[in-house]
Amino acid sequence: MFFPRRRDDVWLIESPVDFLEFAVVITSRLRTLRDHIRWAVSRFHGEDLFFGHGTDNAWDEARQLVLGALHLPWEIADSYLDCNLEEDEVVHLQLLLKRRIEERVPTAYLLGEAWFCGMSFIVDERVLIPRSPIGELIENRFTPWLGTEPARILDLCTGSGCIGIACAYEFQNAEVVLADLSFEALEVANQNIERHGVDERVYTVQGDGFDGLPGSASI
Repeated sequence: MFFPRRRDDVWLIESPVDFLEFAVVITSRLRTLRDHIRWAVSRFHGEDLFFGHGTDNAWDEARQLVLGALHLPWEIADSYLDCNLEEDEVVHLQLLLKRRIEERVPTAYLLGEAWFCGMSFIVDERVLIPRSPIGELIENRFTPWLGTEPARILDLCTGSGCIGIACAYEFQNAEVVLADLSFEALEVANQNIERHGVDERVYTVQGDGFDGLPGSASI
């Protein structure tokens, strides 16, 4: 993404943002992290946004988007919320907030990241945003339904690969197959395999349903 930059006290526009929109952003009184979170909460309530992709309320959604957009951790010290933002950060943040409000783009897609089983996964429009109740089953090792340690795990219609990769963390000796009909989804799954460093035990298979899958699976 391109941002405006200053040269000899003159602002140069180097992005699709038109001048009027840029002028509104720069003269905004929203200058701190806390300002933007508060404003976002008010707008989210006013626009009746839906929450359900990792958060269930406007406050958590606003905090996730604002902090995530600036690559700051969720657990940031409260004192940092009153730090002033740079102009390019303000522009970037307000453009994301505008897309969240006006286009209803989920925060996970705006940030390119979603959380599942306490782990970060790459996501975009090629895959669904993870919010499966299976996460709780994985963390409990499928108790009491799984009697023995699984040798092979199949994540069918894998999407981002989050379920299978989370299983790979929980069951350290299992081979994990991530299968999907969509080549585009498997591209994302492969990115997540690389991100989590599990390529020795986790791999992707393209196919329709169970077609082309190697043998049977324990889960």
